[in-house]
Amino acid sequence: MAAASALFEPFTLRSLTVPNRVWMAPMCQYSAEVFGPNAGVANDWHFAHYAARATGGTGLILVEATAVSPEGRISPADLGIWNDTQVAALRRITTFLESQGTVPGIQLAHAGRKASTDRPWHGGAPLAPDSEEGWQPLGPSPVAWDERHTVPTELTVDQIQSVVGEFAAAARRALDAGFKVVEIHGAHGYLIGQFLSPHSNRRTDRYGGSFENRTRFALEVTDAIRAVWPEELPLLFRVSATDWLDEGGWTPDETVRLAGLLKEHGVDLLDVSSGGNASGVRIPVGPGYQVPFAERVHRESPLAVSAVGLITEPEQAEKILANGEADAILLGRELLRNPSWARQAARELGAEVRVPDQYHRSV
Repeated sequence: MAAASALFEPFTLRSLTVPNRVWMAPMCQYSAEVFGPNAGVANDWHFAHYAARATGGTGLILVEATAVSPEGRISPADLGIWNDTQVAALRRITTFLESQGTVPGIQLAHAGRKASTDRPWHGGAPLAPDSEEGWQPLGPSPVAWDERHTVPTELTVDQIQSVVGEFAAAARRALDAGFKVVEIHGAHGYLIGQFLSPHSNRRTDRYGGSFENRTRFALEVTDAIRAVWPEELPLLFRVSATDWLDEGGWTPDETVRLAGLLKEHGVDLLDVSSGGNASGVRIPVGPGYQVPFAERVHRESPLAVSAVGLITEPEQAEKILANGEADAILLGRELLRNPSWARQAARELGAEVRVPDQYHRSV
């Protein structure tokens, strides 16, 4: 369809063209089974959840943080992609998304020291390693996220290499499941982000200390995925641009440096978020509060970028793109509130978006 706005222009990464710039950010549903052969398997809730946003006109859907191993889950009810049963269930979702003209993507993740926590509606408290649903978290250093969380076991170099292999195996399964985009989760204080930041990474070996050492794990994961992910399909990386610490944390300057390295290692777009790696910090939350970080990366690095964070109105999203602050808009909570946000935005901006035949009376 012809676009009358930047928000509804197609966007091409490698050989893949996304029909518009309205993209769905990964948001965990904490709704998979915990035990047995269906642990971590997508179910009817996940299908209905993602299908609704596809029929609503969303151009790209990034399926929630999906664990590359059982101990890499945030909660015991997270989705996983470490076995073939999980792949088959995800394939049902990707097939439907593509039938609606939506590009299916998936975020591959390892929670690291923030693993083994309860579902948010149960309070989200850490689950003790010896509890029925809990397990021992892993991390770059034996530094807990806060006083309530379990001190993680410091990963050995051999274990780090095993996790790199788990990410690569997950990417192979993602391709088998029908995904066309993979995003590496390096944000919000999960394992890759933990390695990036000196706040959580106190190592003295080749994975800690200098910027080059702290980014080594992220680049090894990127290389391992790029080696198995088809050359014609794009690879995304999500980063927290800042820990929101006055000192001793990951910074916007380092984010720009990392963006250049990721481009060299085969990443096509940086999904720019912030925070999540330090407890108790004050974040100046407001409409579009993270957009300046995306704009800086867009201006100072060779990578395409997406913006996220309290972007709720069509005109707001349109302005971000028209001003060259980002290449795409990722919506989170707003798409939870309104699965058909893209159709609504198209009407307001005088653009067109695909509407299922069954919904033609809504036009």
